Amino acid sequence: MPDINPRGAILQRDRKTYAIVPRTPVGLVSPEVLEAISSVVRKYDIPITKITSGQRLALVGMKREEVDMVWHDLKMEVGPAVELCVHYVQACPGTEVCKFGIRDSLAMGLKLEELYVGMDLPAKVKIGVSGCPFCCAESYVRDIGLIGKKSGWIVTFGGNSGGRPRIGDVLAEKVGDDEAVALVKQCLEYYRDNVDKKLRTARFVEKTGIEIIRQALLK
Repeated sequence: MPDINPRGAILQRDRKTYAIVPRTPVGLVSPEVLEAISSVVRKYDIPITKITSGQRLALVGMKREEVDMVWHDLKMEVGPAVELCVHYVQACPGTEVCKFGIRDSLAMGLKLEELYVGMDLPAKVKIGVSGCPFCCAESYVRDIGLIGKKSGWIVTFGGNSGGRPRIGDVLAEKVGDDEAVALVKQCLEYYRDNVDKKLRTARFVEKTGIEIIRQALLK
């Protein structure tokens, strides 16, 4: 019997067609990526191209037998769709262009994307990186959030924007760039090693208590 879903694809409501979400790290796209997307949408007559809340492009409505051919033509990494792993890193423009930017959220987001997207975990995980306290990357409602201040990063854990929304708890403040990357790694590994399958970070924090988690990570 074939797999329920082709590689990197999500079965749609009609139970016949599929969607994929090519990786566009922190929402950045080059002319080459845009041209590749445009080419496959036309070639396979894909009916819907949608920008997702996670700063990715969803291609929706392709036939099962077309999925692998679309990935081949895109020449892009397969984006996590339904796997239990880090799905994406969302980031605001930060100091690159925004007049309010305090810290380089794009560079930080790209670093976290490179290191941790696809990492196997008990449930899907989303990361938000905001370059200032305006929090345009919705960091407080991501599983792991970074918010930039002059004194360093605020790092949060256990946020969720779904049907049971939750503001993430602050794990640490005044965190430097390297220390923030290391703390994200600690969060992911601690979560991976202490959680039953499919329990999201928000429910894990509620169940365990942020003080116990903080003590374990910052001892």
